[in-house]
Amino acid sequence: MRILHIYKDYYPVLGGIENHVRVLAEAQAARGHDVAVLVTNPERRTVITDVHGVRIIFAGRLATLASTPISAAMFYWARRLRHAADIVHLHFPYPLGEMAHLFSGSRTGTVITYHSDIVRQKILRVVYRPFLWRILRRADRLIATSPRYIDTSPFLDRVRDKCVVVPLGVDVDRFTAADPDRVATLRSQLATPTLPHLLLAVGRLRYYKGFGTLIEALPALPSARGVIVGTGPMEAEWRALAASLGVADRVVFAGEVPDAELPLYYHAADVFVLPANARAEAFGTVLTEAMAAGLPCVTTEVGTGTSWVVQDGITGRVVTPRDPAALAEAVRTLLADPARLREMGRAAIQRARAEFDQSLMIDRVLSVYQSL
Repeated sequence: MRILHIYKDYYPVLGGIENHVRVLAEAQAARGHDVAVLVTNPERRTVITDVHGVRIIFAGRLATLASTPISAAMFYWARRLRHAADIVHLHFPYPLGEMAHLFSGSRTGTVITYHSDIVRQKILRVVYRPFLWRILRRADRLIATSPRYIDTSPFLDRVRDKCVVVPLGVDVDRFTAADPDRVATLRSQLATPTLPHLLLAVGRLRYYKGFGTLIEALPALPSARGVIVGTGPMEAEWRALAASLGVADRVVFAGEVPDAELPLYYHAADVFVLPANARAEAFGTVLTEAMAAGLPCVTTEVGTGTSWVVQDGITGRVVTPRDPAALAEAVRTLLADPARLREMGRAAIQRARAEFDQSLMIDRVLSVYQSL
């Protein structure tokens, strides 16, 4: 098949959707498909390159407004490529890319992975709504990453007859295995006799990750240290919060961790925590990474995939968002029962292999294409 992916950014820009597009595109190319990716270039000029068998068109960018790259070249290339693909795969939300495809005149089979509603950009959401309905009606298939998101999205719920669920996937084997000596060394650096329990959080430090709730829960968890992997705009505010609560010495901001070292952090921890507080956290890929490492998870109910990925009472706990007391109680209960913690860890690995392995995701997406 000839496949064209459209989104706003691509590697080396880091992000969940960017990584997802890269994994899909490279895997599809490795299986013999002709794959192109149309994204924007942070610079004004258009650059075309080939990486791991994938042709990438970085369309020149004029500006960025409300996290949305503005690119007239996106419309030019969408129209130019309209006959060069059997399947056009849009990754929502990127309004300009979706409109470029809509106005390209393409009659090619159209698949949209609906990663998330437009949550915070209220003006954009209102202005874009009429075009969004046209795009959803134009699409042949809509991929949702969880059944929960179909039920709770005001848009997907009305076009559920087009929807198919394909959960995001990770390389389960990469997270299941970790060098025990290196894990022990890392744990000895992070845990102490007075702070023997490690609570791990991973992700870009954005408001909706809710890592502030984890910090607020620490005073009620005197034996635990929080380890936060990632960087982002909320770091200074969350550091100040930890200091104001007197737990600055019990929060480790580990910064960016190389991909090769990330499994070590999962294996060194006792519990993984994703205290999301908004629908912008649509799935929680880090939860699947933690589960692949056999790490029980505590997450929140925000009406998205987080409470579907983590099965409450089986692979972890699901609590109310923005509730430090509920989060602390869930963590405390798990830490107090090592046998249950181990049982949840085994169940987490089984669920990761059965539902969230990367190869399954790639097969399922190709199956959606083939159905068209």
